[in-house]
Order: sequence, then structure tokens, then C-alpha cells
Amino acid sequence: MAHNSKIEWTDHTFNPWIGCTNVSPGCDHCYAESWSKRSGLVKWGNNPRRRTSEAYWRAPVKWQAAAAAFHRQHGRRQRVFCASLADVFDNQVDRVWRSDLFDLIAVTPAIDWLLLTKRPQNIEKMLPKDWSEQGRPNVWLGTTAEDQARFDQRWPMLSRIPAAVRFISYEPAIGPMRLNPTHEQQPDWLIVGGESGHRARPMRATWAREIIRDCQSLGVAPFFKQWGAIANNPLVCEQAMAPKAAVLADQHGKGGGLLDGQLYRHFPDPRGILTAAA
Repeated sequence: MAHNSKIEWTDHTFNPWIGCTNVSPGCDHCYAESWSKRSGLVKWGNNPRRRTSEAYWRAPVKWQAAAAAFHRQHGRRQRVFCASLADVFDNQVDRVWRSDLFDLIAVTPAIDWLLLTKRPQNIEKMLPKDWSEQGRPNVWLGTTAEDQARFDQRWPMLSRIPAAVRFISYEPAIGPMRLNPTHEQQPDWLIVGGESGHRARPMRATWAREIIRDCQSLGVAPFFKQWGAIANNPLVCEQAMAPKAAVLADQHGKGGGLLDGQLYRHFPDPRGILTAAA
């Protein structure tokens, strides 16, 4: 539940509440569910969600106050992943809590809020009434898609929602996934990553190569986060490098994050400019 995040594509995490219910195979080894069992703060599944404290809710206001200094130092806006231990568009969440969250987003306009959901079918009916035809300039909307079936199901729903940035989190990648060039709308950004942990399912190098090629050909910003397990890394599975040596050779993320010697960590800009990772 840390404010300052180790996740490579965000600066902070913010959880307005905690708790969720698994909805698809990508949830099978959910890190948030494992965290909930260790912490004992909330019971996972179809159980009441737990709202975080008022003191915790004041953190984004502090980030807003520091936004100008952050921009001077880093040359960009702060990014906040909301919610790493929950789902903003969960239909088991009190609607007042969600309204309070959007009020908080409204008073922190110098922060980019990344709202990632497994329930894109709920987005439209759960957005605030003042959501415009361009969305809100500081809100990025994303959905997870761990394989082709989930992408084909979820992206069309998200693609209809106006937003400054619309993105796909292909993580954990547990099956191949390709973008469809015939789609009228493409994601602005696509995160790719293999599953980590002792029960991690394998990720194939060809999946990463194909989806990044798709991104490049269709103007989508690719962010390859990690292989998840060192055994997935081509240094090991294709070049037969010893795992210990591969860990030293590629220290970008869990299991490494280089793809054929390159680091693909780009971000979209709401104005349509592709930017490299800071």
C-alpha cells in the first residue's frame, strides 16, 4: 500500500479502498490477494471492501502541492496508479467512495491518475456525470488483458470511453496477444510483463516480440516491464546463459526486462507525443 511505488511505470500508488474479487485467469496468482492474506486487513473475494484512512487520502493533495518541484526535477508530471489493491470500477464498492475518489482527482489536476480495471464493462456507468467528450485531462483509463481472449473482450469496451490516454496492461502475459490493425481505435499505451513469484506461469519471448512489433507498426507506445522469471528471459531460454549470469546481465525488472538487447519503456503523452521513460 506504499505511496512511493517500485512499479516501473508509476511514481506513486494510491488505494482508496482495499479488496477485490478474481474475475479471470490472470487473477489466479494475484499479488494483491496474497498481500491481503499476509496483512489480514481484508478478506479477498465477495466480501466487504475496506476504505483506507482519511490521513492516507491526504497524500495525493501533498503530491499536488509538490507537482511544480517534481516537474522541475524530472521534466514531467507525476503518475499515480490507482488502485493496486482494488478495482476502481468494482460493483461491490460503495458509490460514495468512488464519488469521493473522483472529487480527489478533480482537486489534483497536476497529477496523472492511472485507473486500471479488469471490469471495463462498468466504466461508463460509474464515471462522474461531468465526464466530458475528451474525458478528464489528468485521467488515463486502462484495462488488463492477459491473453487474446481477454483483449478481444475488454478493449472494445474501453475503446468507446473518452479519455486522455487509454491503455492495456498485458500483464501477467499468460498467452499470446496481438493488436488488431483493423480496429478503428488502438490503445495509446501497452504495458507488457511476465508473471513473477514461485507459481509463475511461463511467458514466451515470441509473445513480447510480436506485441511490440504491433505497437510500433500501429503507433502504440510499448512499455516492456519484465520477463517475470529469469527462465523466460531469452538470455536463458534461447542463448543458454546460466540464470545467475543472466540476472547480472539484465537487471531491469523481475527476471530482466531487455528484449533482444533493447529496453522498450515508452510512455504516451496525452498530446500524442511518444516519450521515453524518465
